[in-house]
Amino acid sequence: MASAAEQLASNLNFSAFAKAEDLKKRIWFTIGALLVYRLGTYIPLPGINPDAFAQAFTSQSKGVLGMFNMFAGGAVQRMAIFALGIMPYISASIIMQLMTSVIPSLEALKKEGEQGRKIINQYTRYGTVLLALVQAYGISVGLEGGNGIVNDPGMFFRISTVVTLVGGTMFLMWLGEQITARGIGNGISLIIFSGIVAGLPHAISGTLELGRTGALSTGLILAIIVLAIVVIALIVFFERAQRRLLIQYPKRQVGNRMFQGDTSHLPLKLNTSGVIPPIFASSLLLLPATIAGFSQTTNMPAWASTILAALGHGQPLYMAFYAAMIAFFAFFYTAIVFNPKDTADQLKKHSGFIPGYRPGERTADYIDYVLTRITVVGAIYLVLVCLLPEFLISATGVPFYLGGTSLLIVVSVTLDTVAQIQGHLIAHQYEGLIKKSKLRGGKKAR
Repeated sequence: MASAAEQLASNLNFSAFAKAEDLKKRIWFTIGALLVYRLGTYIPLPGINPDAFAQAFTSQSKGVLGMFNMFAGGAVQRMAIFALGIMPYISASIIMQLMTSVIPSLEALKKEGEQGRKIINQYTRYGTVLLALVQAYGISVGLEGGNGIVNDPGMFFRISTVVTLVGGTMFLMWLGEQITARGIGNGISLIIFSGIVAGLPHAISGTLELGRTGALSTGLILAIIVLAIVVIALIVFFERAQRRLLIQYPKRQVGNRMFQGDTSHLPLKLNTSGVIPPIFASSLLLLPATIAGFSQTTNMPAWASTILAALGHGQPLYMAFYAAMIAFFAFFYTAIVFNPKDTADQLKKHSGFIPGYRPGERTADYIDYVLTRITVVGAIYLVLVCLLPEFLISATGVPFYLGGTSLLIVVSVTLDTVAQIQGHLIAHQYEGLIKKSKLRGGKKAR
């Protein structure tokens, strides 16, 4: 088995990729599905005046709409049929994760295995439809309130808008599931990834154009490029970082044979919460500015205007709240997705233990202690990555927004996709080695 593994690792190259027909089909299917998604972001809603909406969107692009537009690949800016994007599904998934940790019946359902996960996924789909209905109706009412955005406002426009936007979200949810099953990687993540990457060429060309006209110095542009490379390397390092806890299994006797005890590791990711903390923090901080932008700012009280000004990008109060909320959600979401007590119970059930700690409550306390310490480091890493663009904009006035959240998503999805491709290549070569060994065994037998 060891020689087969060594041969497998040495043969893992481009020639193996060329022979992996199933993997190539999966890649082409993924590319085709993402092209369909990108096409949908350019199909506008019926009954919309594009020029009037573009003018209204420009005034609100720095609020929540700007962030949603980034995740939707520009579909919000064009008010396309995929304007809601996949965000209702993400929100429903997070809500279901919170509910499974609070409601005992859902928690028990989660522990039932594959059948329980299917039921929870079905609940998540129902939640997606409900959230999409509410958001789509809110968008239709908001569009009617704009100046000349809707050509023929009324109930028919609201119904058609709700049906179109909800249908677009459900189609993207189905498309993401198809990519997961028949393509490579997590389909939902790849849809968000493609939306973010689609806006990068325009942002880069805009920055280079500012450099050509002299608005930005060449040295500053080079510094931005170097900074982006450093931040990407930092994200790769911390996203792959793990704290491995040694797990030992005692000796066991099967019949008359005695088997030696085995050892393994319990990997704890440094950033267990992923990109959820910066997304939540950004949404909550940008919400007041967005509401104020849609309201009559001329009649706004002086104290409200002062607070909104203090919560603007680059302001010290905004930086402080942003950092605090990222740290809070990092601990909060880690506590939701990882339960040390359940992990300790599973180890005890399979006769595994951490050396020096009694199985059960002592093991759970130790895992919680280690998880808390590494989450502190993970929270600091998230704060640094997400605040760096804010300091860059505040200090230099660079219009090119080097989004920490978008970089986190792009790098994380890239790493996951590469791992998926390598997994398919290893499986393909392993099958090839098994076939060769069977053929050689058959020849020797003859």
